[in-house]
Amino acid sequence: MVQLYNLHPFGSQRVVPCQREPEQICCGGLDALFVASGCKVEAFAVRGAESCQLRCAFSTLGRVLRMAYSEVGDYLVAIEEKNKATFLRAYMNWRSKRTENSRVCIRMVGHNVEAPFCESFRDQMSIIEIPLSEDPLCISCCPMKGDLLVGCTNKLVLFTLKYWIINEEFSVSDFERSLIIHVDNITPVEISVCVGYVAVMSDLEVLILKLESDPTNGEKVKHHPQKTNNQLQQTEDVSNETSQLESDFVICLKPMELLGEKCEQSGISVKLESTGLADEKAKYLNVQHLLYRRFAPDISFYVLSDNIKLHSLQLLPIHQTGLPPDGKGSSQEKELLSLFCFFSFPHVGYLYMVVESVALLSVYWYPEKAQQAVLTPQFLHVITSQSLQCFTVRCSAAVAQEDLRVDTTLKACPPVSMDVCALRIQLFIGLKAICHFKNHIILLTKADPEAVSEKRESPKRLLKDASVRRRISPVAEAGWNLYIVNTIAPLQLYKEMVDYSNTYKTVKTQSCIHLLSEAHLLVRAALMESSRLEPAEKAELLEAFKESCGHLGDCYSRLDTEQSHLALPYYKMSGLSLSEVLARVDWTEDSESQKYERGLIFYINHSLYENLGEELNAEVAAKVAQIFHVAEPKQLPHVLCSPSMKNIDPSTALHYLKKLDTHESSTVLVTLTKAAVALKMGDLDLYRTEVKSHSEVKLLYGFILEPRLLIQHWKGQIVPTELAIHLKETQPGLLLASVLGLQKNGKIGIEEADSFFKVLCGKDEDTIPQLLVDFWEAQLVACLPNMVLQDLFFKLTTQYIWRISRRQCPDTIPLRTAEDLINACSHFGLVYPWVHVLTSSDSLADKNYTEDLLKLQSLICGPSFDVSSIIPFLELLSEDTVAGLSAHVLCHTRLQEYEQCIDTLLERCPEAVIAYANQELREEHWVLWWKKLLPDLCQKVKCGGEKHQLYLSSLKEALSVIAVGLDLRDFLNVLPEDGAAAFFLPYLLFCSRKKSLP
Repeated sequence: MVQLYNLHPFGSQRVVPCQREPEQICCGGLDALFVASGCKVEAFAVRGAESCQLRCAFSTLGRVLRMAYSEVGDYLVAIEEKNKATFLRAYMNWRSKRTENSRVCIRMVGHNVEAPFCESFRDQMSIIEIPLSEDPLCISCCPMKGDLLVGCTNKLVLFTLKYWIINEEFSVSDFERSLIIHVDNITPVEISVCVGYVAVMSDLEVLILKLESDPTNGEKVKHHPQKTNNQLQQTEDVSNETSQLESDFVICLKPMELLGEKCEQSGISVKLESTGLADEKAKYLNVQHLLYRRFAPDISFYVLSDNIKLHSLQLLPIHQTGLPPDGKGSSQEKELLSLFCFFSFPHVGYLYMVVESVALLSVYWYPEKAQQAVLTPQFLHVITSQSLQCFTVRCSAAVAQEDLRVDTTLKACPPVSMDVCALRIQLFIGLKAICHFKNHIILLTKADPEAVSEKRESPKRLLKDASVRRRISPVAEAGWNLYIVNTIAPLQLYKEMVDYSNTYKTVKTQSCIHLLSEAHLLVRAALMESSRLEPAEKAELLEAFKESCGHLGDCYSRLDTEQSHLALPYYKMSGLSLSEVLARVDWTEDSESQKYERGLIFYINHSLYENLGEELNAEVAAKVAQIFHVAEPKQLPHVLCSPSMKNIDPSTALHYLKKLDTHESSTVLVTLTKAAVALKMGDLDLYRTEVKSHSEVKLLYGFILEPRLLIQHWKGQIVPTELAIHLKETQPGLLLASVLGLQKNGKIGIEEADSFFKVLCGKDEDTIPQLLVDFWEAQLVACLPNMVLQDLFFKLTTQYIWRISRRQCPDTIPLRTAEDLINACSHFGLVYPWVHVLTSSDSLADKNYTEDLLKLQSLICGPSFDVSSIIPFLELLSEDTVAGLSAHVLCHTRLQEYEQCIDTLLERCPEAVIAYANQELREEHWVLWWKKLLPDLCQKVKCGGEKHQLYLSSLKEALSVIAVGLDLRDFLNVLPEDGAAAFFLPYLLFCSRKKSLP
């Protein structure tokens, strides 16, 4: 279906001052227009809206049958006929031809000319003769590389554009015959080429190929020559039968559309023959079939006309232009974003998207029989015998939708599946040909004699003012004219579309969205050619783009459509703030009865959830609350918790919350929201009433439903709420459990939770409040999933060590004691008995850090702790203190450095050494009793000193243990040789008698 509007995409018009009746026209680049008549070509410079001047004229070898211009290389190529023979010639450096009699250099393609002669090419036009073994039928130039493709019977010849570098300032253009594409069973009528993509069209067939130079890609393309040959034979048989019966019957083959590898079923064989001498990397090695389509029009058309054929084949690239790699020079590199293929029947046109795969994008049904069409990134221009028609295209939308974020909460783009739109049908008389470049449409008209006479008698002439009429030569009055119709600037047409859409605004129909979508795509397509725009023009287009997004956001927010959610991405792309969007809403006097569409609700709800850093004033905030009270009462508690709603009058918020009691809202969530509002009002009695109406477990569930009751984000910063601050003072356990529940349910991250407690307690980044330590301990107790234990151990142990080393008290009373943690969490282990012996030896221990020391010791004794991670931080704890000594010995023990630990204890705390040995020197470490501990104790006893009695007592205990564990002979072997026999005799007697003991 085609939507028809009556807009004005065509602006000013002027006549090209050519002297002879045009037979062929082509144009391109920035200002080039070529008109061929007989054996002569006139080149015009088209600048601005008014200037069209003859630049030069040159003679051709014969009558020009077809010609094409390439912006890359700035050359004109033509198929010429002379004496019933056809020739292919390329005209280089044509801009230097000053007069028709100026010298011209003629050379053969690929022929090396010596440097002195090349210098003469700088100031004269050069004609390159391109010989072919068969007559050329059609030609096409690659719009991105300037390569030339020539169509002959059953084959296509590709010429690569080359440059001979003469010196730093001058180069000579030439071609190299690089590839022959043999295509059987299809005679090309029109062809098109673009960066390795080739489209071939016959009267009723279209074939699209992709040439591949990468061998890895080529391996994916499998051809079956035997199968193809059989199909070819079948096709030839059908062709022969058709030729024999065509005098009596008309045979129409079945319509067919084949994609990808299925194209091989078409019976068309494609083979590549590489002929170039260029680098092997640049050669095309394989061919991939993308599309084959065969048409079989209704037989009734043959009764009406014998000219039912395809026409206007075109490959249109959408590319992004950037600076060259070195950042210098005027040439710019083009990056292909997407490629489109268009071809047309007299009554219907087809637009395909050609990238890695092929998909039909749009179908254009013409109201009249089309003679020719040209596709541009913005429009499709079609001519019939009496009118110029302008249709919208979906190229920019198709490219935009390759972004995965399109049609989400971030971006959106009108779909390619929208009905195409005819913007204008402009009447002309006797239209014959059309071509297009930049914002110019070139039209060739040849009116019938009867129409000319009527036109002369008519007081009005369509699209021709009196001044133009006076400038027309007598030859032009004979019935032909060449017009340049300027399309208006995209920005001007966009504004007209927006104004036109206002006629649909009041009735709220899809037509409003459709036309505004067309306007949006028009601006988007213009921005894709940003490299050609002036900075001021680009800025205006960007502003129009944002404005169009705002208009589309208005449509989706006010109309009840299936795509109402698109209001959100379009409003985001518009750059409008929430307040500005709400200011565009048409408010009624009776707010209770006003209907709010789901698109507006969806946008406001998401915007408030995303914490955009925008404060709504009291009036707007009250209006938002009223909207949700009417349309989405369940969402009202969530809306009121948004930091953007902080300016709302608490009494107004409480008024709406009280009305929610009868709705199916979460009771505990409403209760907590009321409590938060009561704190803002300073009504502590109401706060206590609300909080006490539910158990702490239910309150915890309410905080999980809405984390913003406790934690809010404002302009990238974490902001604790008044409720969180109040809970910190009155119910820290509930606050801790609530944040833990948020983390467990994925509502808050680890680092975010840490920052929250620091900000809540008013601490900087380097200071750790006790409430955060309580939270870390609670995390260990809760054993949260995906929790990194060692990171948590590291946080706790470093904090314990830091406070113990500084003898610093916690800023608040810890919520759990060491005993509580040991009983509740498996990660906190029972402290070894010898540690208690060691710490009890210090009668002057500071009770302020006793709990921290006990927790540290318990963690080190736990089964999960990685001791090596905190060894560097133990330097903060001096071994001169009992706290430091216990931590050091514990860590070294966990690392199985028992001998070092025995030395330390013998030196610093001998009363703990036997308890240590009983706990640690077991199983494979049992040997250390007599190899390490016994000799060391004997040595200490010999030395005497203040601790002589302690060493002696420890030695006796050690001998008792060893005597029990060893046989008599082994026990004798471990006793020191220089000891007194009377001292060791009791232990020897015990060792000898232990076997006889019951």
